[in-house]
Amino acid sequence: MMRYLILILLCVMACIAYIQRAAVSVPAETIAKDLSLADLALNMGMIQSIWYLGYAIFQMPAGWLADQYGSRRVVVALCVLWSLLTLATGFSFSFHSLAILWFLMGAAQAGAFPCAAKAIGQQFDDSSRAFASGMLAAGMAVGGAAAPVLAGKGLVWLDQLTSGTSLQTVAEWRLLLMVFAIPGIVWSLSFLTLVPQSCLPPSLSSAQKSGLGMQQILSNPNTWLLCLQQFFRAAGMVFFLTWFPVFLQKTRGVSEEVSGTLTGYAGIGGVFGSLLGGITSDFILKATNNRWAARQGLAILGMSICSVLILASSAISDVRLAVAIIGCGAFAATFGGVSGYTVAIEFGGKRTATVFSLMNMFGNIGAMLFPLVAGLLVRVTGQWSLMLYLFAGIMAVDAVCWALLNPKKPVDAE
Repeated sequence: MMRYLILILLCVMACIAYIQRAAVSVPAETIAKDLSLADLALNMGMIQSIWYLGYAIFQMPAGWLADQYGSRRVVVALCVLWSLLTLATGFSFSFHSLAILWFLMGAAQAGAFPCAAKAIGQQFDDSSRAFASGMLAAGMAVGGAAAPVLAGKGLVWLDQLTSGTSLQTVAEWRLLLMVFAIPGIVWSLSFLTLVPQSCLPPSLSSAQKSGLGMQQILSNPNTWLLCLQQFFRAAGMVFFLTWFPVFLQKTRGVSEEVSGTLTGYAGIGGVFGSLLGGITSDFILKATNNRWAARQGLAILGMSICSVLILASSAISDVRLAVAIIGCGAFAATFGGVSGYTVAIEFGGKRTATVFSLMNMFGNIGAMLFPLVAGLLVRVTGQWSLMLYLFAGIMAVDAVCWALLNPKKPVDAE
């Protein structure tokens, strides 16, 4: 039962982490006005990108820490840190202070999923790892879906709550960041109390700790294909956490609150895709004993369908129907995207946290570049609709990467 308790707690952590990281997307325009940032697309694109820069840079150090000292200690310490930085971001007074604090928050959150992947690798065998990975991905998707809804509703609620009080002069987005910090602190204390260190010990021997075998990892071509698929997939999916609410505001003429709600609806597809993708992947593996079909084949199918549906949504004038089609695209992408975590865990072996963090580093370089490139694209062309075509193209390229990826055994056994 302990392994399922650990999995549930990791899923809750994933949800909280995604809610916190998306806290600036819905009120992006309000933040820009409050801090006197003249160019919304460029300045807030840079702010959202800089979070992913910190997240990407610190992936490898975080993975190294998890392999060295065990995921329990590392994830608790980092969760406390990134939650405090979320709170501190609410005190930003300029572009530079916002950028520095948001960069540091991203850097602290870098260890969340390498630690979670390592824990899953230790607690679940081959026949159930895709299910566990799907649950973790569903936790992320729940957070990604809930974040814009909570932010949109939260801004309205905080405005009503503070009306006529001394807090009325404090911008609602600042209060929102402070409120979003609380669940992370509560989760850290809960995980530390409920999960003993013996359940998630370091997996490396003293000899392995002295040399992590990075040459063995980096010289394997499957490592780079794993990194490339994550680069493109994360670059595409970050659209929902960054520009999608503003995209709806600009192309469909909806309010901040409505854009947050519609973004949440699209994210629901990601939740169910993650859950069903993991279950389906394990089912195919058990039924056919064909690991390629169960993992890579599923990913190719998901990314290809996503690309087609995103393109189809651009031709639909009804905003809710268009968002529903985009939600189906998110379902397809996360249905196949579970394979990224599962393959990283299986391919990583005893070095899962290191391999996963390397893959995730590339993913977040992609995630860092997308909001910046998309913002620049809008600035140059003035066409917010082009973001959708960029997203669809990225997912099509991701499907090609999956078609080439085919690890046969763990990297430390190859």
